[in-house]
Amino acid sequence: MAVSNDCLFCKIVAGLIPASPVYQDDAVTAFRDINAQAPIHILLVPNQHLASTNDLQPEHDALVGRLVRTAASLAEGEGIHHSGYRLVTNCGREGRQAVMHLHFHLLGGRHLGWPPG
Repeated sequence: MAVSNDCLFCKIVAGLIPASPVYQDDAVTAFRDINAQAPIHILLVPNQHLASTNDLQPEHDALVGRLVRTAASLAEGEGIHHSGYRLVTNCGREGRQAVMHLHFHLLGGRHLGWPPG
């Protein structure tokens, strides 16, 4: 599994930096965002270092499906699956990606405005 030593999320996955984990398996780690933008704000990251959606290849299709299915399961566990939630990923600096490790934001627990950004 590729890991970047200078990546904040890789360090969280490895347990080198404390976080508020809500889920972890051999491919996906999820933890609460320390700068929450909604009552429920969970970050889902692949345990393998991938910088962004631009790095995804056909061999990552199952991983992306697992991230999305894990997000839906966490939304159910958080009690927001019926009321609704948002699952978003940012790509690159202008897309407002703050950490260069692919991640999805699971947001819910309040009315989310549209358009975002």
